[in-house]
Amino acid sequence: MEGAFSDSRSLMIFLALSVALGGAAAFSAGRALAIGWRPLWQGVFYALGVAAAVRFLHYALFAEPLLSPARFGLDSATALIFMLAGFFWTRRRRMKLQYGSILSRGD
Repeated sequence: MEGAFSDSRSLMIFLALSVALGGAAAFSAGRALAIGWRPLWQGVFYALGVAAAVRFLHYALFAEPLLSPARFGLDSATALIFMLAGFFWTRRRRMKLQYGSILSRGD
């Protein structure tokens, strides 16, 4: 991954596509899993799908390499982090709303 962020333009593209756009999509996927009470392991596939879509956008819009394992790994890690954040945030919120009276009893 040498030279991935060699200039500020590359960093800005990464922040705009991978973090902002891909992160929002992965966060929404994590929320969807939690709302449907689906298991967390399914989110790995969603995160990989989001990472593939983001990698394609990097390729199509900015002529970056499509089949770069290091960059796909970085996009996958970013999507996975956002998916986990969306999942746990929503799951915690739903558990608190649905089972709040049981959890606050302190038994």
